[in-house]
Amino acid sequence: MITVVVAFFIVIFDQLTKYLIQNFMQYGQTVPVIPDVFHLTYIINRGAAFGILPHKDWFFLSIVFILFCIFVIYRKRIPIKPIYFSIGIGLLLGGAFGNAIDRVRISGVVDFLDLRIWPIFNVADVAICIGVMFIVYYFWRHN
Repeated sequence: MITVVVAFFIVIFDQLTKYLIQNFMQYGQTVPVIPDVFHLTYIINRGAAFGILPHKDWFFLSIVFILFCIFVIYRKRIPIKPIYFSIGIGLLLGGAFGNAIDRVRISGVVDFLDLRIWPIFNVADVAICIGVMFIVYYFWRHN
């Protein structure tokens, strides 16, 4: 159950932040939060991480569909403890679904978190990365 709750809140938070960016910033606009360190920069990424595989929405949506199918099939085998594993799966699913919504809606993903030394990303991307780290850590610690 924690997995679904985490995924739900990630989707809501991700979509809310993207909505705010799209409605209060102009495309391409940059707002320094910490000058030269952290900016809010509104772009639309038509590919995956670092813009690779642009305009392959069908491919990315297929991956999300497969991910959710795997979750539905194996959901009863997700251990309750340690809780970080369930949270990690929820973060991964929520982030994947948040970006999938964008791909269906605008054929790209709204990105806006700009660290100036890294490609611009969003809340869903952060959730996916943290979720994968939790999952990898779990499998590293358990057979």
